[in-house]
Amino acid sequence: MASLLRSLRRRILTPNVSETKLSTRGFHVKDSQSRELLETVGEMFLTGFAYAAEARTPADAVERLEMLPLRFRGFAYEGAGMGFAILDAMPFSGGRKVADFLADPQGQNQTDLIYVGVGWAMARLPKFLWSKIHAPDPLLKWLALDGYGFHQAYFHTDKYVRGQYQDPAFPWPAGSPRGYANRVIDQGIGRAMWFVGGTDVDVVADLIETFPEHRRGDLFAGSGLAATYACGVEEGELRRFRERAGQYRPQLAQGSAFAAEARFRPGLVVPSTELATSVFCGATAEQAAMVCYETIPDQPDQGDVPAYEVWRTRIADQLVTLGGVSP
Repeated sequence: MASLLRSLRRRILTPNVSETKLSTRGFHVKDSQSRELLETVGEMFLTGFAYAAEARTPADAVERLEMLPLRFRGFAYEGAGMGFAILDAMPFSGGRKVADFLADPQGQNQTDLIYVGVGWAMARLPKFLWSKIHAPDPLLKWLALDGYGFHQAYFHTDKYVRGQYQDPAFPWPAGSPRGYANRVIDQGIGRAMWFVGGTDVDVVADLIETFPEHRRGDLFAGSGLAATYACGVEEGELRRFRERAGQYRPQLAQGSAFAAEARFRPGLVVPSTELATSVFCGATAEQAAMVCYETIPDQPDQGDVPAYEVWRTRIADQLVTLGGVSP
């Protein structure tokens, strides 16, 4: 009976896979290969969500997640993070699923993606339930807003991408510096633009350039992360995107390094990761990941500059210092 109820829960909660089709979303289609890649990413995200919705425990979901292809496994962990966060917000849930998922040995290697998935859940939950969101790490909690921004740009493209909407009083996390949440949300919007633009680097760059200049660095950072983690382009296209980034190349490289770290830690680096970091960062995926590890701030937020932003700036500066990135 319990397994039947979990199966029913999965069917009720899991979005229809048609929602990930580029034709449904109205996104640009560069070619059939890119469309297949981006739609497979969406399918793997929903696979992870379904595993979480049906799992008796997070460990049960992890067992199934670890059987998925290396290239797409992280997206499934992201979907599972969303699924467990939704379950935590439900009545009588106990609210421990995300915590247990993060504590799992494999989950610890996918912390970044799980936090991003939690942000997807925030986008689907009413704000009065945000108090149930489990994002305890003071540094990585900001990744939830990256996930929130991706969701909003992916599902509400006219409002967040073409309309360039920002909430002037975004309420989470409590006590954060005024306006900084929107910067991290922009990083998620930039990541979604890689999907909205169908991996066509000129379409993506054109979209970013419609935004005010003060938002473009964060948008390029998000797109650089997506171009490195999901990829879908050849070396010449990556170089073209780097050229289009112009003065925002350090931010593009920082996003790429974040993606390299998210793939390196769980052992999911693929050739497209190496190609992207070589172009954007002038480094191997491992070297870019090491820059992320070596620049983690050892101090909490100070004043109006969150430690997360200190970290991002250090990564960009370090990549410039290494000589692989021209400012």
